Amino acid sequence: MRLKTHVVPPVARVALSMIAASVAVSAAGAAGFDWTKFQGKTVTFLANNNPVSQALLAHKADFEKLTGITLKVDGYQEQQMRQRLVTVMNAHSDEVDVFMTLPSREGQQFAAAGWYADLASMAKGEAAPDYDTAGLSQALLKAGTFDGKLTSMPMNIEGPILYYRTDIFKKCGLEQPATIRDVEAAAKKLKACDGGITPFVSRGLKPALPYTFSNMLHNIGGSYIANGKSNLCSAKGKETLDTYSRLLREFGPPGVVNYSFQQISALYRGGRAAMSFESSNELRTVMDGGERLKDTGLAPFPAGEAGQVPTAIGWGLAVSAFSKEPSAAWYFVQWATSPEIQKRTALQGIAPPRPAVASDPEYRKWIDAEPVRKEWQAALDVLATKGSSEVGYPIVANPQSREFIGQAVQDLILKQKTVDEACADADKALDALIAQK
Repeated sequence: MRLKTHVVPPVARVALSMIAASVAVSAAGAAGFDWTKFQGKTVTFLANNNPVSQALLAHKADFEKLTGITLKVDGYQEQQMRQRLVTVMNAHSDEVDVFMTLPSREGQQFAAAGWYADLASMAKGEAAPDYDTAGLSQALLKAGTFDGKLTSMPMNIEGPILYYRTDIFKKCGLEQPATIRDVEAAAKKLKACDGGITPFVSRGLKPALPYTFSNMLHNIGGSYIANGKSNLCSAKGKETLDTYSRLLREFGPPGVVNYSFQQISALYRGGRAAMSFESSNELRTVMDGGERLKDTGLAPFPAGEAGQVPTAIGWGLAVSAFSKEPSAAWYFVQWATSPEIQKRTALQGIAPPRPAVASDPEYRKWIDAEPVRKEWQAALDVLATKGSSEVGYPIVANPQSREFIGQAVQDLILKQKTVDEACADADKALDALIAQK
């Protein structure tokens, strides 16, 4: 799968050339590679307790048996994980060796702070014979490269997609939505047809909602920045703010301003939502127990005036610049992102960032076994070819920018401001962030 990105700056092209060169050097020395070289060491892994890490850690014992390394897992929900990471890194502590990171969110910020070790040099120094750095998504490697330094190895490729109940749609005389307007029309009809079900749910939690909001903004034809200024008060920006908030206010569940992926997937899996706009990663969680396996349809989020411009990103594994065991940590990273392990997690519903895994016969057999999996793969193919990695503002202060986007949407969901007031307040705060460079 190939992820669409912006033009790669010269420094990134140089970095990728260095990565490619390191693959050749590593291959030359691969015959002497020893998985047990760091036997007896302990590596501490700070994990986001999401489907990606859950699928990976199902094979934790295999890593420890292969290497003799003890893997200590420090797992939290996403916000708590980041709070823990910031505390550790600000102290320059060696308490964490490996951590999960979203380059699209904190990559620039963490790189500027010097928190990432350079994985290109590690791959050049020592890589297993079958690791194949070049086989990873080149777009995701570029997304994780800052100032010539490769900061993480991709664990997956993902983006928000539309889950919908085919049985309820049939009962209510509805077809799969083709446009954003169709989504709202369907939600209205669902509300009238079946009052016991939530017509539409997506993220309403402030720091989480830009993940899905960005997809709608880009489909409508909006952008976060124009002429160096925040652009939420543009016509397209206001249309997106109005549409996204109205869908959640009029057709979402009570308390939706506190909803992120955990609450959304639980609602949909439990049969209490007809449409869910949520991460492709959640296939594994949504299908747990099998109730939704036969009555769910999947598709990229429907088109707006600019067509379909899905969000497409990936979690990465990074080694802390303050780790006292960086080499042992690198062994865990390369094992976790190896072709074999990514094939195993793919069979658990985690989309692989390796095109070769996506075409593997065993994986294809798993995909072909259920229609919903075929639709999932088709949606992922659209993400990989049309996707944008822009989630929130493309600035160093990206994490803070998400809070202001989320605040604007929440103000509208709760009817605390008009669209003009919400976008104006957000633009003012975001312009200040942009000016910080």
